[in-house]
Amino acid sequence: MLDFKDLILKTRNKEALTTEEIAFLVKGMTNGQLEDCQAAAWAMAVYFQGLSPRELKDLTWAMAHSGEVIGIEDLPVKVIDKHSTGGVGDKISLVVISLVAASGLAMLKMSGRGLGHTGGTIDKLEAIPGFRVELGQNEILTQVKAINGVIVSQSDKLVPADKRLYAIRDVTATIDSIPLIAASIMSKKIACGAQTLVLDVKTGSGAFMKKEAEALELAQIMVQIGKDVGLKVAALISDMDQPLGRMVGNALEVKEALDTLRGGGPPDIVELSLCLSAYLMWLAGQYENVEASYKRAQYLLHSGAGLKKFMEMIQWQGGHIDLNDEHYSLPRARFQQEITSDQEGYIQSIDAKQVGLISMLLGAGRARAGDAIDHGAGLELVQKRGDYVYKGQTIAFIHGNCLGLIRQAQEQLLSAYRMGSLPPDRKELILQVVL
Repeated sequence: MLDFKDLILKTRNKEALTTEEIAFLVKGMTNGQLEDCQAAAWAMAVYFQGLSPRELKDLTWAMAHSGEVIGIEDLPVKVIDKHSTGGVGDKISLVVISLVAASGLAMLKMSGRGLGHTGGTIDKLEAIPGFRVELGQNEILTQVKAINGVIVSQSDKLVPADKRLYAIRDVTATIDSIPLIAASIMSKKIACGAQTLVLDVKTGSGAFMKKEAEALELAQIMVQIGKDVGLKVAALISDMDQPLGRMVGNALEVKEALDTLRGGGPPDIVELSLCLSAYLMWLAGQYENVEASYKRAQYLLHSGAGLKKFMEMIQWQGGHIDLNDEHYSLPRARFQQEITSDQEGYIQSIDAKQVGLISMLLGAGRARAGDAIDHGAGLELVQKRGDYVYKGQTIAFIHGNCLGLIRQAQEQLLSAYRMGSLPPDRKELILQVVL
């Protein structure tokens, strides 16, 4: 007879659990028979001893099937998904899903809300007036069949074992266990029906993985899990040492995504969106190589096909955007405070985490689950790493609804910039690709 205590002991002693034992453990997490103290003890054992590739595959699969699974059997096309490990100013999903859906592939994406200094895709979408992020499974599948794309909030019934384990890891200093991070991410993707997946693994000051070596380890583990369960998967390790794009904050980021789909947008947003889209289209078998997929993604962007698809998704999900309005009818903060540089020189770096925390201070993010979001608040970065600025030159705008918070943000924002007399070394946006 299986016993939770014995399983904890085996993991502590680096003895491999059987497939049956892992299934028993996950079932206990789901139905509550595994007590919090036991789940915490097992998570700590994994933190120090790790899991074998086979154990990790079994854990991921068992968690993926611990609750509701999206039924994709009747869909006429392959289901594609993209995941980011979280960053500052990361509105890439809004662009990628539009381009990939416009290419004829089905993108069914379930996303979360933001917590801490990183933003959440669902918070951004909720900045669009009327946009519905909570859809039933029938609505999701109907929309995917009709227009190839949908982004919705994660169901509470999806991967309940991971939801409980994540909450325990959060309060027991095991949140940064790479095997448990990998299982958490990949279990959700499997439960959502993904057949082809591209992972955007961030590294740098604004990322969860600060060091590139840690990001590479996580990427390699997730790619291997994907292959083990039959997915076509790749991971791009991308720079998060400064915010992506120029806008940080929910409505501001939706505006920047729309600007990008209309042929504008900052170079880093355009480049990362095209690269992720290209790898998705290539893995799904649309083109024989990434270069051909990249050219197709460029065409979909510049022809307006991506914009048309995003507008279709907005309409299907009850949202309203006015393309004739400068701000697309999105929420705007009452105050826009100009920030000028207090010194002259080249911008060497912008602390992405600090920028994310300032945005959260303004109300664009939440410190605790359930905190209210100010969709119009955020930051607009006029100058980025490598730009030369003069003392007194505008480098940013603060968007906020509380003058007191704006004053606090102003004091903190200048300290996020590091200046120098020489241009900084050029840093690639995409650092590595794991296949």
